[in-house]
Amino acid sequence: MLYHYTDFAAFDGIIRCAELRLNNILNMNDTSEMRLFMHGICTAVIEKLGVDGESEKLHQIDSFFQKEMAEEFHYSAYAACFSKYRDDASQWERYGHSGQGVCIGFHHNLMQKMLGGAVSLQDVYYQEDMRGHHLVDEFYNLIKSADHFSENMPGLQSLMNEAWIQSAAFKHPSFASEKESRLVVSPFILSEFAVEPKYHVSTGRIKKYYPLDLNRMCGKLNMHLSNLVGEIIIGPTSSQSLPILQDYLIDCGLHVLKNKISMSNCPLRKPTS
Repeated sequence: MLYHYTDFAAFDGIIRCAELRLNNILNMNDTSEMRLFMHGICTAVIEKLGVDGESEKLHQIDSFFQKEMAEEFHYSAYAACFSKYRDDASQWERYGHSGQGVCIGFHHNLMQKMLGGAVSLQDVYYQEDMRGHHLVDEFYNLIKSADHFSENMPGLQSLMNEAWIQSAAFKHPSFASEKESRLVVSPFILSEFAVEPKYHVSTGRIKKYYPLDLNRMCGKLNMHLSNLVGEIIIGPTSSQSLPILQDYLIDCGLHVLKNKISMSNCPLRKPTS
């Protein structure tokens, strides 16, 4: 099971509207998202060239990397996040509206089956040192074998694109306790991704996101949204009425889920006023 901790407003979007929002990874709570991986790859390539005394190519690729990093928003990946941990205190506090929200458990195997094309399900890796990553050697070999470095040299931009795509699956080691998986899309290179972005406007800012139609995706496997959802857990500090939530699910046409609701057993202290 993969667990998605959220508030009840987002829960309504997923359950009643059958829409799962993929949000910009660069705006998530780890401020090093994507940058950590990219910085690690770039640093490792430069170090490897430095050992060989390739000072001219080193400065040229460093300049190329810096220009690419400055364009990070263009390369932004969008994702919905899940944890392998059920009823977890840190997940409730960080993502479940301080325990006042709700957690949806999705069947991992069914989610994997309904994906494909532009959207992938990725386990998150927690590391800073990228020297052992295969992209380091691929960058190094490409640059080392070239007579002269050029930003237009064959294969360089495709390697850079691949690095940006993979950066969405790496986080700082201090987040390792989350044991996270992600539904990820990188719209910048995926022309076959037919989903148009939408914008959420609040009093404080405008956020861009990509909506996934869960009914359509489930329909491809001849299943219903209620088959995808394995359980619903009401947060440990939530005031949500169980009977009302059951009525809500029935009125949403998801009566099967009314018997899959449980109350959290997490002894999270309620926030003080």
